[in-house]
Amino acid sequence: METMSSRATTPDTTPALDPAIAARLKRGADGLVPAIAQQYDTGEVLMLGWMDDEALRRTLTTGRCTYWSRSRQEYWVKGDTSGHVQHVKSVALDCDADTVLVRVDQVGAACHTGDRTCFDADVLTTRDARDQ
Repeated sequence: METMSSRATTPDTTPALDPAIAARLKRGADGLVPAIAQQYDTGEVLMLGWMDDEALRRTLTTGRCTYWSRSRQEYWVKGDTSGHVQHVKSVALDCDADTVLVRVDQVGAACHTGDRTCFDADVLTTRDARDQ
């Protein structure tokens, strides 16, 4: 399993993630934190991606969501190939600093399947909802 320390590091000319933010992050064993993308004006949950310090730094400094692809083992900027861009409106950590919430203005589909969100294709029903 690749860890953050074995990934390409930030070039010396590019500032690293703010040390105060980096110190707060609680990463998994793989050096990643889950990043939830949410439509800023409707609250719609769009997708879940993964970020390490460098992906978060890029997201904060470029205004475009950058994720770490666990399958491709590389950084990817949402929309660079699909055109379905996520323009960052705000970024927040949850109370435990182990999840990032990125409020975005989503252009086009957020899901790789072409759906608006990754959470509308397979809705599970709770027992309470079935009993009504």
